[in-house]
Amino acid sequence: IQPPENPFHAELRKGIEAARKLIAALNIQVAISHIRIDRPNETARKIMALPGRCDGLIIAERDSPEIAAALMSIRAQVPVITIVTDIEASGRLAYIGPDDERSGRIAADLMGLFLGDRGGDVLVLAGDFHLAGQRARARGFQALLAARHPACRIASTVETNEDFDLTARRVHKALSDNPAIRGIYHMSVGTVGITDAIDRLGRRGDIHVITHELTPNRRRLLCARRLHAVLDQDPHLEARLALETMARHMGRLDGPVASAHMAVQIVMTESLTE
Repeated sequence: IQPPENPFHAELRKGIEAARKLIAALNIQVAISHIRIDRPNETARKIMALPGRCDGLIIAERDSPEIAAALMSIRAQVPVITIVTDIEASGRLAYIGPDDERSGRIAADLMGLFLGDRGGDVLVLAGDFHLAGQRARARGFQALLAARHPACRIASTVETNEDFDLTARRVHKALSDNPAIRGIYHMSVGTVGITDAIDRLGRRGDIHVITHELTPNRRRLLCARRLHAVLDQDPHLEARLALETMARHMGRLDGPVASAHMAVQIVMTESLTE
């Protein structure tokens, strides 16, 4: 998984840590290795070195040829489960994570409802389109927005390289260049930078922001009504299910070894109001 500087992966790690006791009782030990998604060759070398050192691999990585080839080459010795985002050409044992195309469609329907009959331009922010999940989200968002909310138009799609500062700069530029933007669909890191850019331009309350993953920062921004909706996939449960699936493959738990789509929860401000 990515380092904890990525807030979602910090939550994913918490889920892994919480499941350690269950896995330890099954005589399975878990080691966490941090990877950089902008260094696929480095990660591929780490993968190739795994046979003989571990009995299974759970990985959240970009869908790049280097990663897929490395996973395919070890799968006979080290079974692989992809988590969060899939790597289909990897020969993986199972995928545990959301149906991202459906998540994108949900986000598009919410955006259309928020913007109403007036519609408007929408900015789409992706972190890295080498991540299969982000490609699927964008595909679902575009398809449903066009089909069901024709008054809404995707003005531009911006890739931010999963960089916090770059996200803020590109949002500021896009909003400055196009005052017709009334919605932002965000699927990566950098939400604080997005809301700060909106505030600096005096657009708070004028732009609807929909994002993914209920991290602590996003919970705070949602409570302050600076975000309008968060689609959450429950990374703690996701991590536990991935570990349980590996344990089933190893014969330590009963039940089938199969991919599983996580339910996506729509979280809005009132969801968090006590």
